[in-house]
Amino acid sequence: MTRILMILTSCDKMGQDGAPTGFYWEEMAIPYWTFRDAGYEVDLASPLGGQSPADPSSDDDPAARSDAVTRFVEDTHAMQALSDTAAVSKVDASRYDAVFLPGGHGTMWDLRQTPAVAKAVSTIYENGGVVGAVCHGPAGLIEATLSDGTPLIKGRRINGFTNSEERAAGLSDVVPYLLEDALRKQGAEFECGVEDFCGFALRDDRIVTGQNPDSSAGVAEYMLAALRDTDRAAA
Repeated sequence: MTRILMILTSCDKMGQDGAPTGFYWEEMAIPYWTFRDAGYEVDLASPLGGQSPADPSSDDDPAARSDAVTRFVEDTHAMQALSDTAAVSKVDASRYDAVFLPGGHGTMWDLRQTPAVAKAVSTIYENGGVVGAVCHGPAGLIEATLSDGTPLIKGRRINGFTNSEERAAGLSDVVPYLLEDALRKQGAEFECGVEDFCGFALRDDRIVTGQNPDSSAGVAEYMLAALRDTDRAAA
């Protein structure tokens, strides 16, 4: 059975600012159920293992929860998995057919900074797997390299949370780096939607990225298409 590794943040505070952060609920739950409903197994991991923190701002009005988030918080098995994620350094990435990195500002402080994240992404990709990330999740792609040392995203069409969106969120001086700038510096061909905070997902063969929370469903569907294409090529 196809298995997908989902790597969440372990960071619950924004650096010196100290504001609470974590993963963004919609960016995790929508792809999670898209993958599960398509028949794939999904395992959760994080840099430190254990409970992955959710950004409270992504679920500040339970009455306005998306169906996917409601389904997740009401699912005992899913919530147990979230409370006991595996440490990425202890995960055997060779067992997975795809890896997905949800966003949330917490990712800016630990996905890029955790070598095991880059190693897992690189291993899965070089084994023929699919790599996906949304919003700030592409932070975990920055340090990933091919076996010859070339950055994984060099020359690839990539997107993520833009500089303009970071400024609009009032956090451009809080985050440790600007994601768009870092992706470009690694040689990515950065593309984005025509407006801030509009859904925009992008597929470049086996690498799929999305710009913001509204891009979560698009990223998940593109990843499923890439997995199907990979299966057909291997048949």
